Amino acid sequence: MQPALVAKYGEARLPRYTSYPTAPRFSPEIGAGTYGDWLAATPSEKPVSLYLHIPFCRSMCWYCGCHTTITQRAQPILGYLDMLREEVRLVSATAGKRLSVDHVHFGGGTPTIIRPEEFTGLIALLRERFDFAGDAEIAVEIDPRTLESDMATALGQSGVRRASLGVQSFDPVVQKAINRIQTEEQTMEAVRRLRAAGVTSINFDLIYGLPHQTVDSCIETAEAAIAMGPDRFAVFGYAHVPSFKKHQKLIDEAALADAEGRVAQAEAIAATLIAAGYRRIGLDHFARADDSLALAQTAGQLHRNFQGYTTDACETLIGFGASAIGRLAEGYAQNQVPPGLYAQKIAEGCLATVKGYRLTAEDRLRASIIERLMCDFSADVPAIAAAHGFDAGMLIDGNARLAMLESDGVLENTGGVIRLREEGRFLIRAAAAAFDAYLEQSARTHSKAA
Repeated sequence: MQPALVAKYGEARLPRYTSYPTAPRFSPEIGAGTYGDWLAATPSEKPVSLYLHIPFCRSMCWYCGCHTTITQRAQPILGYLDMLREEVRLVSATAGKRLSVDHVHFGGGTPTIIRPEEFTGLIALLRERFDFAGDAEIAVEIDPRTLESDMATALGQSGVRRASLGVQSFDPVVQKAINRIQTEEQTMEAVRRLRAAGVTSINFDLIYGLPHQTVDSCIETAEAAIAMGPDRFAVFGYAHVPSFKKHQKLIDEAALADAEGRVAQAEAIAATLIAAGYRRIGLDHFARADDSLALAQTAGQLHRNFQGYTTDACETLIGFGASAIGRLAEGYAQNQVPPGLYAQKIAEGCLATVKGYRLTAEDRLRASIIERLMCDFSADVPAIAAAHGFDAGMLIDGNARLAMLESDGVLENTGGVIRLREEGRFLIRAAAAAFDAYLEQSARTHSKAA
Protein backbone atom coordinates (compact mmCIF):
# COMPACT_ATOMS: atom_id res chain seq x y z
CA MET A 1 0.00 0.00 0.00
CA GLN A 2 1.28 3.46 -0.93
CA PRO A 3 -0.02 6.01 1.65
CA ALA A 4 0.55 8.92 -0.74
CA LEU A 5 -1.54 7.24 -3.44
CA VAL A 6 -4.29 6.39 -0.95
CA ALA A 7 -4.35 10.00 0.26
CA LYS A 8 -4.55 11.36 -3.28
CA TYR A 9 -6.99 8.94 -4.90
CA GLY A 10 -8.70 6.97 -2.14
CA GLU A 11 -11.58 9.34 -1.42
CA ALA A 12 -12.65 9.72 -5.07
CA ARG A 13 -16.09 8.29 -5.85
CA LEU A 14 -15.85 5.95 -8.82
CA PRO A 15 -18.01 3.26 -10.47
CA ARG A 16 -17.32 -0.43 -9.91
CA TYR A 17 -17.56 -0.74 -13.70
CA THR A 18 -19.82 -3.78 -13.84
CA SER A 19 -21.22 -2.02 -16.91
CA TYR A 20 -20.28 0.87 -19.15
CA PRO A 21 -21.88 3.32 -19.35
CA THR A 22 -23.02 2.96 -15.75
CA ALA A 23 -26.64 3.05 -14.58
CA PRO A 24 -26.77 6.81 -13.81
CA ARG A 25 -26.61 7.35 -17.59
CA PHE A 26 -29.83 5.40 -18.19
CA SER A 27 -32.75 7.52 -19.41
CA PRO A 28 -36.52 7.14 -20.01
CA GLU A 29 -35.87 7.46 -23.74
CA ILE A 30 -35.44 3.68 -23.71
CA GLY A 31 -38.81 2.18 -22.84
CA ALA A 32 -40.83 -0.97 -23.31
CA GLY A 33 -41.24 -0.47 -27.05
CA THR A 34 -37.52 -0.18 -27.69
CA TYR A 35 -36.75 -3.10 -25.42
CA GLY A 36 -39.32 -5.22 -27.26
CA ASP A 37 -37.64 -4.40 -30.56
CA TRP A 38 -34.25 -5.35 -29.13
CA LEU A 39 -35.61 -8.67 -27.84
CA ALA A 40 -37.13 -9.48 -31.22
CA ALA A 41 -33.79 -8.75 -32.89
CA THR A 42 -31.83 -11.05 -30.58
CA PRO A 43 -30.35 -13.82 -32.75
CA SER A 44 -31.44 -17.34 -31.86
CA GLU A 45 -28.03 -18.83 -32.64
CA LYS A 46 -26.24 -16.92 -29.86
CA PRO A 47 -26.68 -18.10 -26.24
CA VAL A 48 -28.02 -15.67 -23.64
CA SER A 49 -27.87 -15.27 -19.87
CA LEU A 50 -30.88 -14.79 -17.59
CA TYR A 51 -31.02 -12.81 -14.35
CA LEU A 52 -34.01 -13.05 -11.99
CA HIS A 53 -34.36 -10.52 -9.18
CA ILE A 54 -36.18 -11.47 -5.96
CA PRO A 55 -36.40 -8.14 -4.04
CA PHE A 56 -37.45 -9.37 -0.59
CA CYS A 57 -35.68 -9.97 2.73
CA ARG A 58 -36.82 -10.80 6.27
CA SER A 59 -34.74 -8.00 7.82
CA MET A 60 -32.71 -5.03 6.58
CA CYS A 61 -28.93 -5.19 6.74
CA TRP A 62 -27.97 -1.56 7.26
CA TYR A 63 -25.02 -1.69 4.84
CA CYS A 64 -27.20 -2.97 1.98
CA GLY A 65 -27.11 -1.15 -1.35
CA CYS A 66 -29.55 -3.47 -3.15
CA HIS A 67 -33.16 -2.84 -4.16
CA THR A 68 -35.07 -4.92 -1.61
CA THR A 69 -38.25 -4.88 0.47
CA ILE A 70 -38.60 -6.14 4.04
CA THR A 71 -41.57 -8.40 4.71
CA GLN A 72 -42.58 -11.08 7.19
CA ARG A 73 -45.68 -12.00 5.18
CA ALA A 74 -45.96 -14.47 2.32
CA GLN A 75 -48.56 -12.60 0.27
CA PRO A 76 -46.34 -9.84 -1.16
CA ILE A 77 -43.85 -12.46 -2.29
CA LEU A 78 -46.52 -14.70 -3.82
CA GLY A 79 -48.05 -11.79 -5.72
CA TYR A 80 -44.63 -10.77 -6.99
CA LEU A 81 -43.86 -14.31 -8.17
CA ASP A 82 -47.10 -14.33 -10.18
CA MET A 83 -45.88 -11.24 -12.02
CA LEU A 84 -42.34 -12.63 -12.42
CA ARG A 85 -43.69 -15.76 -14.08
CA GLU A 86 -45.88 -13.63 -16.32
CA GLU A 87 -42.87 -11.52 -17.32
CA VAL A 88 -40.98 -14.67 -18.32
CA ARG A 89 -43.86 -15.60 -20.61
CA LEU A 90 -44.16 -12.06 -21.97
CA VAL A 91 -40.44 -11.67 -22.69
CA SER A 92 -40.11 -15.07 -24.36
CA ALA A 93 -43.16 -14.33 -26.53
CA THR A 94 -41.76 -10.91 -27.46
CA ALA A 95 -38.45 -12.47 -28.49
CA GLY A 96 -40.48 -14.57 -30.92
CA LYS A 97 -38.10 -17.52 -30.80
CA ARG A 98 -36.63 -20.01 -28.38
CA LEU A 99 -33.36 -18.56 -27.14
CA SER A 100 -30.56 -20.79 -25.90
CA VAL A 101 -29.45 -20.21 -22.29
CA ASP A 102 -25.90 -20.67 -20.95
CA HIS A 103 -26.20 -18.93 -17.56
CA VAL A 104 -28.99 -18.25 -15.03
CA HIS A 105 -28.45 -16.13 -11.92
CA PHE A 106 -30.96 -15.54 -9.10
CA GLY A 107 -30.20 -12.37 -7.13
CA GLY A 108 -31.82 -10.22 -4.52
CA GLY A 109 -32.78 -9.45 -1.89
CA THR A 110 -32.87 -13.04 -0.76
CA PRO A 111 -33.85 -15.40 -3.62
CA THR A 112 -34.21 -18.33 -1.23
CA ILE A 113 -36.92 -16.47 0.67
CA ILE A 114 -39.38 -18.18 -1.69
CA ARG A 115 -40.62 -21.72 -1.02
CA PRO A 116 -38.86 -24.74 -2.53
CA GLU A 117 -41.76 -25.59 -4.83
CA GLU A 118 -41.86 -22.00 -6.06
CA PHE A 119 -38.19 -22.12 -6.97
CA THR A 120 -38.49 -25.45 -8.80
CA GLY A 121 -41.57 -24.09 -10.58
CA LEU A 122 -39.63 -21.05 -11.78
CA ILE A 123 -36.85 -23.25 -13.15
CA ALA A 124 -39.42 -25.45 -14.89
CA LEU A 125 -41.01 -22.39 -16.50
CA LEU A 126 -37.64 -21.12 -17.70
CA ARG A 127 -36.87 -24.52 -19.22
CA GLU A 128 -40.27 -24.51 -20.88
CA ARG A 129 -39.68 -21.10 -22.50
CA PHE A 130 -35.94 -21.30 -23.24
CA ASP A 131 -33.51 -23.96 -24.46
CA PHE A 132 -30.98 -24.68 -21.72
CA ALA A 133 -27.51 -25.76 -22.80
CA GLY A 134 -26.52 -29.10 -21.32
CA ASP A 135 -23.84 -27.41 -19.22
CA ALA A 136 -25.84 -24.28 -18.40
CA GLU A 137 -24.73 -22.80 -15.08
CA ILE A 138 -27.48 -21.95 -12.59
CA ALA A 139 -26.39 -19.82 -9.65
CA VAL A 140 -28.23 -18.35 -6.67
CA GLU A 141 -27.44 -15.85 -3.91
CA ILE A 142 -28.18 -17.11 -0.39
CA ASP A 143 -28.59 -15.72 3.10
CA PRO A 144 -27.22 -18.59 5.25
CA ARG A 145 -29.38 -17.51 8.19
CA THR A 146 -32.59 -18.52 6.42
CA LEU A 147 -31.58 -21.53 4.30
CA GLU A 148 -33.64 -24.59 5.26
CA SER A 149 -32.71 -28.15 4.29
CA ASP A 150 -35.72 -28.58 1.97
CA MET A 151 -34.72 -25.46 0.06
CA ALA A 152 -31.15 -26.71 -0.32
CA THR A 153 -32.54 -29.97 -1.68
CA ALA A 154 -34.76 -28.08 -4.14
CA LEU A 155 -31.77 -26.07 -5.36
CA GLY A 156 -29.80 -29.23 -6.08
CA GLN A 157 -32.75 -30.90 -7.79
CA SER A 158 -33.24 -27.80 -9.98
CA GLY A 159 -29.71 -27.96 -11.31
CA VAL A 160 -28.16 -25.20 -9.21
CA ARG A 161 -24.43 -25.82 -9.06
CA ARG A 162 -23.14 -22.47 -7.75
CA ALA A 163 -24.25 -20.61 -4.63
CA SER A 164 -23.01 -17.27 -3.29
CA LEU A 165 -23.37 -16.96 0.48
CA GLY A 166 -23.43 -13.59 2.19
CA VAL A 167 -20.96 -13.61 5.09
CA GLN A 168 -19.65 -10.01 5.27
CA SER A 169 -18.02 -10.33 8.72
CA PHE A 170 -18.01 -12.82 11.57
CA ASP A 171 -17.06 -10.13 14.11
CA PRO A 172 -20.03 -9.85 16.54
CA VAL A 173 -19.31 -6.16 17.15
CA VAL A 174 -19.47 -5.44 13.41
CA GLN A 175 -22.53 -7.64 12.99
CA LYS A 176 -24.42 -5.69 15.64
CA ALA A 177 -23.42 -2.40 14.01
CA ILE A 178 -24.83 -3.51 10.63
CA ASN A 179 -27.92 -5.33 11.97
CA ARG A 180 -26.84 -8.73 10.66
CA ILE A 181 -26.24 -11.36 13.32
CA GLN A 182 -24.88 -14.50 11.66
CA THR A 183 -22.82 -17.15 13.43
CA GLU A 184 -20.07 -19.26 11.94
CA GLU A 185 -22.17 -22.31 12.80
CA GLN A 186 -25.13 -21.05 10.74
CA THR A 187 -22.86 -20.46 7.78
CA MET A 188 -21.16 -23.84 8.07
CA GLU A 189 -24.54 -25.59 8.27
CA ALA A 190 -25.69 -23.84 5.10
CA VAL A 191 -22.51 -24.97 3.33
CA ARG A 192 -23.05 -28.54 4.52
CA ARG A 193 -26.66 -28.59 3.30
CA LEU A 194 -25.77 -27.18 -0.09
CA ARG A 195 -22.94 -29.63 -0.70
CA ALA A 196 -25.11 -32.54 0.41
CA ALA A 197 -27.71 -31.41 -2.14
CA GLY A 198 -25.18 -31.37 -4.99
CA VAL A 199 -24.38 -27.65 -5.15
CA THR A 200 -20.73 -28.15 -6.02
CA SER A 201 -19.36 -24.59 -6.07
CA ILE A 202 -19.63 -22.33 -3.04
CA ASN A 203 -18.79 -18.60 -3.08
CA PHE A 204 -18.50 -16.37 -0.01
CA ASP A 205 -19.06 -12.60 -0.03
CA LEU A 206 -16.98 -10.57 2.43
CA ILE A 207 -17.08 -6.82 3.03
CA TYR A 208 -14.40 -4.48 4.38
CA GLY A 209 -14.85 -0.89 5.53
CA LEU A 210 -17.81 -1.71 7.78
CA PRO A 211 -18.34 0.09 11.10
CA HIS A 212 -15.90 -0.99 13.84
CA GLN A 213 -14.01 -3.29 11.46
CA THR A 214 -10.28 -3.64 12.04
CA VAL A 215 -7.46 -5.33 10.16
CA ASP A 216 -7.40 -8.05 12.83
CA SER A 217 -11.14 -8.73 12.63
CA CYS A 218 -10.93 -8.89 8.83
CA ILE A 219 -8.17 -11.49 9.06
CA GLU A 220 -10.10 -13.50 11.64
CA THR A 221 -13.20 -13.51 9.42
CA ALA A 222 -11.18 -14.56 6.38
CA GLU A 223 -9.51 -17.40 8.31
CA ALA A 224 -12.85 -18.67 9.63
CA ALA A 225 -14.31 -18.53 6.11
CA ILE A 226 -11.32 -20.33 4.58
CA ALA A 227 -11.83 -23.18 7.05
CA MET A 228 -15.23 -23.82 5.43
CA GLY A 229 -13.57 -24.43 2.06
CA PRO A 230 -15.40 -22.15 -0.39
CA ASP A 231 -14.26 -22.20 -4.01
CA ARG A 232 -14.40 -18.44 -4.50
CA PHE A 233 -14.51 -15.20 -2.54
CA ALA A 234 -15.83 -11.80 -3.53
CA VAL A 235 -14.41 -9.08 -1.27
CA PHE A 236 -16.23 -5.75 -1.58
CA GLY A 237 -15.66 -2.38 -0.01
CA TYR A 238 -18.67 -1.00 1.85
CA ALA A 239 -20.21 1.90 -0.10
CA HIS A 240 -21.65 4.42 2.35
CA VAL A 241 -24.19 6.50 0.41
CA PRO A 242 -26.96 7.35 2.90
CA SER A 243 -28.29 10.04 0.56
CA PHE A 244 -29.41 7.20 -1.74
CA LYS A 245 -29.97 4.40 0.77
CA LYS A 246 -31.73 5.98 3.74
CA HIS A 247 -31.30 2.96 6.04
CA GLN A 248 -27.53 3.52 5.91
CA LYS A 249 -28.11 6.53 8.17
CA LEU A 250 -28.42 3.94 10.96
CA ILE A 251 -24.71 3.25 10.58
CA ASP A 252 -22.38 5.33 12.74
CA GLU A 253 -20.16 7.21 10.28
CA ALA A 254 -17.63 7.87 13.04
CA ALA A 255 -17.05 4.09 13.25
CA LEU A 256 -16.07 3.83 9.57
CA ALA A 257 -12.42 3.55 8.56
CA ASP A 258 -10.80 6.23 6.40
CA ALA A 259 -9.39 5.43 2.95
CA GLU A 260 -6.05 4.25 4.34
CA GLY A 261 -7.80 2.00 6.85
CA ARG A 262 -10.05 0.54 4.15
CA VAL A 263 -7.10 -0.30 1.93
CA ALA A 264 -5.28 -1.91 4.86
CA GLN A 265 -8.34 -4.08 5.58
CA ALA A 266 -8.72 -5.07 1.92
CA GLU A 267 -5.06 -6.00 1.60
CA ALA A 268 -5.11 -7.96 4.86
CA ILE A 269 -8.01 -10.06 3.57
CA ALA A 270 -6.26 -10.51 0.23
CA ALA A 271 -3.00 -11.60 1.85
CA THR A 272 -4.86 -14.11 4.03
CA LEU A 273 -6.70 -15.64 1.08
CA ILE A 274 -3.60 -15.77 -1.12
CA ALA A 275 -1.62 -17.44 1.66
CA ALA A 276 -4.35 -20.09 1.78
CA GLY A 277 -3.92 -20.85 -1.92
CA TYR A 278 -6.53 -18.64 -3.54
CA ARG A 279 -5.62 -16.67 -6.65
CA ARG A 280 -6.48 -13.00 -6.91
CA ILE A 281 -8.94 -12.36 -9.73
CA GLY A 282 -9.15 -8.76 -10.88
CA LEU A 283 -10.02 -6.14 -8.31
CA ASP A 284 -11.96 -8.02 -5.66
CA HIS A 285 -12.45 -11.73 -6.42
CA PHE A 286 -10.39 -14.74 -5.33
CA ALA A 287 -10.61 -18.32 -6.56
CA ARG A 288 -8.90 -21.67 -6.22
CA ALA A 289 -6.30 -22.25 -8.93
CA ASP A 290 -8.42 -24.95 -10.60
CA ASP A 291 -11.63 -22.90 -10.51
CA SER A 292 -13.09 -21.83 -13.87
CA LEU A 293 -12.67 -18.17 -12.90
CA ALA A 294 -8.93 -18.59 -12.37
CA LEU A 295 -8.60 -20.58 -15.59
CA ALA A 296 -10.45 -17.86 -17.52
CA GLN A 297 -8.12 -15.21 -16.13
CA THR A 298 -5.07 -17.21 -17.22
CA ALA A 299 -6.53 -17.58 -20.71
CA GLY A 300 -7.40 -13.88 -20.99
CA GLN A 301 -11.10 -14.78 -21.16
CA LEU A 302 -12.30 -13.21 -17.93
CA HIS A 303 -15.38 -10.96 -18.16
CA ARG A 304 -17.16 -8.52 -15.88
CA ASN A 305 -20.92 -7.97 -15.61
CA PHE A 306 -23.51 -6.97 -13.03
CA GLN A 307 -22.63 -10.02 -10.90
CA GLY A 308 -18.93 -9.09 -10.88
CA TYR A 309 -16.16 -11.19 -12.44
CA THR A 310 -17.46 -14.08 -14.49
CA THR A 311 -16.74 -16.61 -17.20
CA ASP A 312 -20.04 -15.61 -18.84
CA ALA A 313 -19.24 -14.43 -22.36
CA CYS A 314 -22.86 -14.02 -23.51
CA GLU A 315 -23.53 -10.74 -25.29
CA THR A 316 -27.17 -10.76 -24.18
CA LEU A 317 -28.36 -10.71 -20.57
CA ILE A 318 -32.12 -10.71 -20.04
CA GLY A 319 -33.22 -9.29 -16.68
CA PHE A 320 -36.48 -10.31 -14.99
CA GLY A 321 -38.09 -8.68 -11.98
CA ALA A 322 -38.33 -5.27 -10.35
CA SER A 323 -35.21 -3.13 -10.95
CA ALA A 324 -33.57 -5.86 -13.08
CA ILE A 325 -31.19 -4.64 -15.78
CA GLY A 326 -30.78 -6.37 -19.12
CA ARG A 327 -27.96 -5.96 -21.61
CA LEU A 328 -28.56 -6.57 -25.28
CA ALA A 329 -26.50 -5.93 -28.40
CA GLU A 330 -28.07 -2.48 -28.77
CA GLY A 331 -27.81 -1.36 -25.14
CA TYR A 332 -29.17 -1.60 -21.60
CA ALA A 333 -32.76 -1.81 -20.37
CA GLN A 334 -33.95 -1.56 -16.75
CA ASN A 335 -37.31 -2.50 -15.27
CA GLN A 336 -39.40 -0.41 -12.93
CA VAL A 337 -37.69 -0.34 -9.53
CA PRO A 338 -40.64 -0.34 -7.05
CA PRO A 339 -42.19 -3.83 -7.02
CA GLY A 340 -45.69 -2.34 -7.11
CA LEU A 341 -45.07 -0.33 -10.28
CA TYR A 342 -43.29 -3.30 -11.84
CA ALA A 343 -46.28 -5.54 -11.07
CA GLN A 344 -48.69 -2.96 -12.50
CA LYS A 345 -46.85 -2.91 -15.84
CA ILE A 346 -46.74 -6.69 -16.12
CA ALA A 347 -50.39 -7.04 -15.09
CA GLU A 348 -51.28 -4.71 -17.96
CA GLY A 349 -49.51 -7.06 -20.35
CA CYS A 350 -46.62 -4.65 -20.94
CA LEU A 351 -42.89 -5.07 -20.61
CA ALA A 352 -41.76 -3.35 -17.40
CA THR A 353 -38.85 -1.43 -18.94
CA VAL A 354 -38.74 2.13 -17.64
CA LYS A 355 -35.30 3.35 -18.70
CA GLY A 356 -32.14 2.28 -20.45
CA TYR A 357 -29.32 3.32 -22.72
CA ARG A 358 -28.56 2.89 -26.42
CA LEU A 359 -24.87 2.17 -26.96
CA THR A 360 -22.83 4.19 -29.44
CA ALA A 361 -19.77 2.88 -31.27
CA GLU A 362 -17.57 4.94 -28.96
CA ASP A 363 -19.33 3.50 -25.90
CA ARG A 364 -18.49 -0.02 -27.08
CA LEU A 365 -14.85 0.95 -27.55
CA ARG A 366 -14.54 2.50 -24.09
CA ALA A 367 -16.44 -0.42 -22.52
CA SER A 368 -13.99 -2.89 -24.06
CA ILE A 369 -10.96 -1.00 -22.73
CA ILE A 370 -12.49 -0.65 -19.27
CA GLU A 371 -13.37 -4.35 -19.12
CA ARG A 372 -9.84 -5.41 -20.05
CA LEU A 373 -8.37 -3.08 -17.44
CA MET A 374 -10.74 -4.34 -14.76
CA CYS A 375 -10.09 -7.99 -15.67
CA ASP A 376 -6.41 -8.01 -16.69
CA PHE A 377 -4.95 -4.82 -15.11
CA SER A 378 -3.80 -4.00 -18.62
CA ALA A 379 -5.21 -2.95 -21.98
CA ASP A 380 -3.70 -2.56 -25.44
CA VAL A 381 -5.55 0.62 -26.31
CA PRO A 382 -4.29 0.94 -29.92
CA ALA A 383 -5.24 -2.68 -30.71
CA ILE A 384 -8.69 -2.36 -29.13
CA ALA A 385 -9.30 0.99 -30.81
CA ALA A 386 -8.30 -0.42 -34.21
CA ALA A 387 -10.66 -3.37 -33.75
CA HIS A 388 -13.49 -0.87 -33.17
CA GLY A 389 -12.47 1.36 -36.08
CA PHE A 390 -11.09 4.24 -33.98
CA ASP A 391 -7.77 6.03 -33.63
CA ALA A 392 -6.27 5.46 -30.18
CA GLY A 393 -5.16 9.08 -30.08
CA MET A 394 -8.67 10.21 -29.18
CA LEU A 395 -8.37 8.21 -25.96
CA ILE A 396 -4.72 8.73 -25.07
CA ASP A 397 -3.74 12.21 -26.29
CA GLY A 398 -4.55 14.91 -23.77
CA ASN A 399 -5.96 12.40 -21.27
CA ALA A 400 -5.17 14.27 -18.06
CA ARG A 401 -6.39 11.51 -15.72
CA LEU A 402 -4.22 8.94 -17.47
CA ALA A 403 -1.18 11.22 -17.45
CA MET A 404 -1.57 11.91 -13.73
CA LEU A 405 -1.81 8.20 -12.90
CA GLU A 406 1.32 7.55 -14.97
CA SER A 407 3.17 10.43 -13.31
CA ASP A 408 2.23 9.12 -9.86
CA GLY A 409 3.52 5.64 -10.69
CA VAL A 410 0.14 3.92 -10.62
CA LEU A 411 0.46 2.64 -14.18
CA GLU A 412 2.76 2.43 -17.18
CA ASN A 413 1.81 3.71 -20.63
CA THR A 414 4.02 2.16 -23.32
CA GLY A 415 2.83 3.30 -26.72
CA GLY A 416 -0.76 3.18 -25.53
CA VAL A 417 -0.45 -0.22 -23.84
CA ILE A 418 -1.62 0.47 -20.29
CA ARG A 419 -0.39 -1.71 -17.43
CA LEU A 420 -1.09 -1.20 -13.74
CA ARG A 421 1.96 -1.45 -11.51
CA GLU A 422 1.65 -4.06 -8.78
CA GLU A 423 1.58 -1.41 -6.05
CA GLY A 424 -1.11 0.54 -7.90
CA ARG A 425 -3.56 -2.27 -8.59
CA PHE A 426 -5.89 -1.26 -5.78
CA LEU A 427 -6.55 1.87 -7.89
CA ILE A 428 -7.68 -0.03 -10.99
CA ARG A 429 -11.04 1.77 -10.88
CA ALA A 430 -9.18 5.08 -11.13
CA ALA A 431 -7.37 3.78 -14.22
CA ALA A 432 -10.64 2.61 -15.78
CA ALA A 433 -12.17 6.01 -15.00
CA ALA A 434 -9.55 7.62 -17.24
CA PHE A 435 -11.52 6.17 -20.17
CA ASP A 436 -15.00 7.04 -18.83
CA ALA A 437 -16.49 9.84 -20.91
CA TYR A 438 -19.38 10.38 -18.49
CA LEU A 439 -17.72 10.20 -15.08
CA GLU A 440 -18.16 13.83 -14.05
CA GLN A 441 -21.91 13.59 -14.59
CA SER A 442 -22.42 10.71 -12.16
CA ALA A 443 -19.56 10.72 -9.62
CA ARG A 444 -21.68 11.47 -6.54
CA THR A 445 -23.61 8.20 -6.91
CA HIS A 446 -20.56 5.92 -6.68
CA SER A 447 -18.45 4.39 -3.91
CA LYS A 448 -14.97 5.46 -2.86
CA ALA A 449 -12.01 4.31 -4.95
CA ALA A 450 -10.32 2.69 -1.94
